[in-house]
Amino acid sequence: MGRISRIATATSPVRGRLAPSPSGDLHLGHARSFLLAWWQARSQGGEIILRMEDLDADRCVEGAEQSVLEDLHWLGIDWDGEIVRQSDRLQLYEDALTKLWSDGHLYPCTCTRKELAEAASAPHPTETPQGPGGAEPGLYPGTCRGRFDSREAAMEATGRGAAWRMKIPPGECSFRDGIWGDYVEDVSATVGDFPVTTKDGRAAYQLAVVVDDADQGVDHVLRGDDLLSSTARQIHLQRALGLPSPAWYHVPLVIDGTGQRLAKRHDSLSLRRLREGGWKASEVLSWVASSVGLDGVSRATASDWLEDFRLESLPQGAVIGPVS
Repeated sequence: MGRISRIATATSPVRGRLAPSPSGDLHLGHARSFLLAWWQARSQGGEIILRMEDLDADRCVEGAEQSVLEDLHWLGIDWDGEIVRQSDRLQLYEDALTKLWSDGHLYPCTCTRKELAEAASAPHPTETPQGPGGAEPGLYPGTCRGRFDSREAAMEATGRGAAWRMKIPPGECSFRDGIWGDYVEDVSATVGDFPVTTKDGRAAYQLAVVVDDADQGVDHVLRGDDLLSSTARQIHLQRALGLPSPAWYHVPLVIDGTGQRLAKRHDSLSLRRLREGGWKASEVLSWVASSVGLDGVSRATASDWLEDFRLESLPQGAVIGPVS
């Protein structure tokens, strides 16, 4: 994790995005992040798009996309244009990979999970730090860098699948986050060369979101601060592909009573369960509003909060969910 220092930010017209994964029910943490992204865009007269991040077919759940749409409608969240699905955009990712490979930014890696785990547990000169987003992935030691001339050669030599890894040179990457302030990270020291595909060649999250945001004209990204540590990697990809970087906003997560961040396994805090338990959408809206310093007085729709919304007043601390 890099270092951070808080700043104030100015507002401007935006094009934001909602990017749920259809892998289960949305919970209060999702509702908070999506509402903040929607309020940020709409309060400035901006646009917001909806993208289903469905590349990982093994994690996608049948019916989850429809459930996501129902939850968004229930909260009063709308979007501009048609729904975009990553599974329909595979050629864009292939084109990006071709450019990265042609420009010398990639190499094939056949390391197994066991080998990666052993490398991550080995002692390093400096301990990989943690920050508001949680633990970093283990530092990759560059085992396969320079080892193979092509992905095909790597697979033939080892009898394994091969992922593409991004070569990361030493040096700090800095950016300004609208919540956390100035952030600096040397990815070569915290993560190392990171994968941009799976071993079967499917685009990984880091590559797909970079390509999608640029292609869709997204210039403001608001998401949970568990992804703060992904940002420097995405900036490396943006620079290598000649793409612009958006303005970044990483909002604190919602946690349960034990201090653990909400996950889709927290069924009692899913929007579906809350709705079935008698919660009204206006109560969720009021809870989210109060969590960012607004008055929390009940209002009928998400739009009713737009005039008062000010992202600059958002506190940095994690937020405890209202029920368990």
